[in-house]
Amino acid sequence: MSRPNLALDRTPLIGLVEKAARALEADMVRKARDSGYTEVRLAHNAVFGVLGTQAERTSDLAARAGITKQSMGEVVRELVELGICRMEPDPDDRRAKLVSFTDHGLEVAAQGRKHLRDLERRYARTFGDDYETARQVLEWVAEEFPRG
Repeated sequence: MSRPNLALDRTPLIGLVEKAARALEADMVRKARDSGYTEVRLAHNAVFGVLGTQAERTSDLAARAGITKQSMGEVVRELVELGICRMEPDPDDRRAKLVSFTDHGLEVAAQGRKHLRDLERRYARTFGDDYETARQVLEWVAEEFPRG
């Protein structure tokens, strides 16, 4: 019996997107550390990527980040220990906890958002209209194949 040919002539889009996402996530951590926030690590991106300025439930953060509630809870607890986040009881449901950034956490998050804006400008300068096209393709893919 012959073996099927699994070779591809080039890296599929999913592989490129995953490799790019990992590189960008690592770059975010590297930038944070270079900026003096040496406590930041890769797993923290799960919170930094979804938590804004308003307190939110851990379960909502987990859903948006695409990870389990347990995993999000672990990351949040670590960020609380580091003084980046705080957890408080949800006044609407005492069993639930609300997560928000501390002042220090807001500084770290603001630095990260500034870095993302700088990257966006750099990509736009480098690739021009091609960058907008790439964004449109990725937005379409994200809408066409939503997480489930």
